[in-house]
Amino acid sequence: MKSAVVVGGSNGIGLAISSLLLEKGAHVHVLDVVEPNIVHPNCTYHYCNLMDFQKDVFDQLAQDEENDMLIITAGLGRVADFDKLDIVEIDKVMQVNAVSAIKILRLFYHRIKHEKDFYCAVMGSIAGLISSPMFSVYGASKAALCKFMESVNIELEAAGVSNRILNVSPGSIKGTKFNGGENDLSLVQELANSILEKTVSRETLFIPDEEVYGDVLRRYKEDAHAFGLSSYEYKKQSGRVRESGTVVGYLSGTFDLFHVGHLNLLKRAKAQCDYLIVGVHPSASHKNKETYIPFEERKAVVGSVKYVDKVVESFPEDNAAWDAFHYNKLFVGSDYKGTERFNRYEEYFKDKNVEIVYFPYTTSTSSTMIRQNIASKDQGKTKNE
Repeated sequence: MKSAVVVGGSNGIGLAISSLLLEKGAHVHVLDVVEPNIVHPNCTYHYCNLMDFQKDVFDQLAQDEENDMLIITAGLGRVADFDKLDIVEIDKVMQVNAVSAIKILRLFYHRIKHEKDFYCAVMGSIAGLISSPMFSVYGASKAALCKFMESVNIELEAAGVSNRILNVSPGSIKGTKFNGGENDLSLVQELANSILEKTVSRETLFIPDEEVYGDVLRRYKEDAHAFGLSSYEYKKQSGRVRESGTVVGYLSGTFDLFHVGHLNLLKRAKAQCDYLIVGVHPSASHKNKETYIPFEERKAVVGSVKYVDKVVESFPEDNAAWDAFHYNKLFVGSDYKGTERFNRYEEYFKDKNVEIVYFPYTTSTSSTMIRQNIASKDQGKTKNE
C-alpha cells in the first residue's frame, strides 16, 4: 500500500495498525479526536469528531489516488443495562459506530468498487453477531455495521469487483482504552498484523481468537435464549459494568462578536465532558444590549467549533435545558456564583446529579471590550467629520 487512512488511529488497535503501516513505509493519515502519540514524518493527523461528520475531509482523502487503504477502528460503548443509557449516549453510540462508518464507506465507495486495488477493513464486533444483553445499543450499532458489510460485499462480488471490506469482529481486545484499560501496543501488535494481512488478502470476516469465539457463535446458534441469559450473568460478574456513561455538559451565552475568549470557554468546558451542548441566546435583551450578529449566524459560528457537539437555541432558564437534555455539568462564569439565580439552580440540582462548574473569570478579549472599541472609533470618526 502507498498511503492509508486510519479512522480512530490514536488509540488501541487503530494506533497499533497506524504504527505498523508506518514501519512498512506507508504514509498514514490518522483521523481522531486526539492526536496520536506518534512522531513520524509520514504520519499526518486530522482532527475528526464523528459526531460532527466532516464530509469535506473524507471527500478530499477519498479523491487522493495515493490513498489505497481505509481502516475504520473508531467505536465506543459501555456495559450497562439499557435503562442506564440516556438519549445522548444512544445517539452517540449509533452515530459513531454505525452511521458515520457507513457514511465514510460511501464516500470511499468509488475507490472500493473499482478494478484498481483498494484495501478496506472496518471494526465490527462479536456483539454484532449475537444477542448482547447489557451491551444492547452497542450490539445494535455493530449489528447494523456487520450486516451492512456482508450485504455490500455481495454487491461487490456480483459486480465482478475483487476488492472487499473486511469485517473484523473481535470479542475483546486487551491493550486498548475501550473498557477502561490503557494502550499497550505490545498486546495488540500481533492482532494488528493479522488484520493487515487479511485486509490485503481481501477476506470478508475475521474473528480473532476464533477457537474461543467460534464456540460462542455455536452456542448462540444452538439456543439464543439460553445464551443470552448466560451472557447477561457473565457480564454482571465480569467487573466491566459501568453505571456512569457519557458526561453531558451544557452552557449558554449570546456569543456575539465571537472571539478567543469564547473559544477558550468552549475548550475548557469540553475538557470536562464527553458531549457539549451549547445554548445560544436569540438576543442580548436580558443584558439590555443589542447584538451585532444575527441569531442564526451566531448559532452557525458556535456550531462550527470543534469543541461543540450540539448547538441549540437557549432556554429561558438553564434548568429548563436540563429537562430537555439531562446534562451532568452546567458551565458558567464564577461571577454568577452566589447570585439569587444560581443559588436557586444549586437547590434545584441537588437531587439530579448535576454539578455546576464555575469557571474563574480571566482577563481576555470580551464582547464588551470589542463593543467599546467600536463605539470609541465611531465617536472618533464623528468628531473628525
